[in-house]
Amino acid sequence: IWDADHVYGRLIHIYQNVLCICFLLFAALYIVSYCIITRYKRKTDDQEDEDAIVNRISLYLCTFTLAMSGGAVLLLPFSIISNEILLSFPKNYYIQWLNGSLIHGLWNLVSLFSNLCLFVLMPFAYFFLESEGFAGSKKGIKSRVLETFVMLFLLGLLILGIVWVASALIDNDAASMESLYDLWEFYLPYLYSCISLMGGLLLLMCTPVGLSRMFTVMGQLLVKPTILEDLDEQIYCVTLQEEGLQRRLNGTLSVDPRAHRLNKELDIVRDQRNKLERRKKASAWEKNLLYPIVMLILLTGTTISVLLVALNILYLLVDETAMPKGSEDRGLGNTSLSTFGLVQAVVDIILMFYLMVSSVVGFYSLRVFEGLTPRKDDTTMTTIIGCCVSILVLSSALPVMSRTLGITRFDLLGDFGRFNWLGNFYIVLSYNLLFAVVTTLCLVRKFTSAVREELLKALVLPHRLPHRSRQTISVWYNNANIGVMT
Repeated sequence: IWDADHVYGRLIHIYQNVLCICFLLFAALYIVSYCIITRYKRKTDDQEDEDAIVNRISLYLCTFTLAMSGGAVLLLPFSIISNEILLSFPKNYYIQWLNGSLIHGLWNLVSLFSNLCLFVLMPFAYFFLESEGFAGSKKGIKSRVLETFVMLFLLGLLILGIVWVASALIDNDAASMESLYDLWEFYLPYLYSCISLMGGLLLLMCTPVGLSRMFTVMGQLLVKPTILEDLDEQIYCVTLQEEGLQRRLNGTLSVDPRAHRLNKELDIVRDQRNKLERRKKASAWEKNLLYPIVMLILLTGTTISVLLVALNILYLLVDETAMPKGSEDRGLGNTSLSTFGLVQAVVDIILMFYLMVSSVVGFYSLRVFEGLTPRKDDTTMTTIIGCCVSILVLSSALPVMSRTLGITRFDLLGDFGRFNWLGNFYIVLSYNLLFAVVTTLCLVRKFTSAVREELLKALVLPHRLPHRSRQTISVWYNNANIGVMT
């Protein structure tokens, strides 16, 4: 009896520690997510009316969902680094809280709340935001909540019916038909497996585009080297153009339709002038050293990712253990899953974050999803809900994609390793081949287009005469002033 009580107390103590650590991690993610959403959310009046309460509830639900997305992204990195720390310090007193129970608990909680956010919270937030109450009922929060729950019930019936029919058509045997009636053990995991496959395909579509787009994004954030360019000449021309537009705008009435067009042109010209002045004020090391180093880091990360996927394809062809699979083993810190130990583990983690950032950049670069691009202080709650759902789908599929592509050898834990399609050799092999081929094609197209542009600049710029261009702009400026005066 004493042994049973002792073991029970020990289990309760471990469970409390796991919950405490999970709560602290979630609190940190929630605060960061709240700051991100409020940065982009459209500013509204602080009146305590009905719409303000609905917006606030939707904001809290979106923040919770975004925090779960961050937890899904951190699952594999946290597990890998924990395994390496336990290998390096197996009997250190201060890291006894880092154990297999904590890691498995994190994976299970993230899987559970990701399902909750995807199937309950985000649909509730959207319908609650769009609800007005049933016709003839008393207006208020209760009426809108009632309408939201009715819409959720109808949506649930629709999704359950679609999945039931699709599963019956694909696998039409008696055992499969009976398993469809098991809602908790089969139906919901099967539905989430389909969602994870869709998320994996979305990552496959967004990540190669994002890997090539990252060079353009960093080129816009950093100062490019000044090669065959006269910044003073360009600033002079843009300044004259800005002054001419300003004079034309001052001579135009505010109600004139041309005033709106002139304002847009003036904003574009001012933005160009600010960028040119920033490039001129940048230090020599920032212009000539930082930009090449960052471009080289991006190229190295992309190349390593493609090489790891190519090696994983070879492993899949010769060794069946390379297939992604789930693990129920709670042993953590027994063996290192990296050939080069901690160094390779750090490289794998950096590549995972790089792939996640690239997938988000690629997602917003696609024309289909351009409407979901958030704008600072001017993003509606409906757009924020769409962004949170999209990022949740991408982040939930990131651990599966990283294991499927061979970026890491850490086996998937919890419900993440129970997806049916992970055991299909042809799906996994095709996924790796498509990623390698599409990423290579995107990079080749990106760099060849950049080379063509630079060659065009090199051929055109030497034939430009600075004094003639300055004279031409001055004549245009004088003509514009004369036109305004007349």
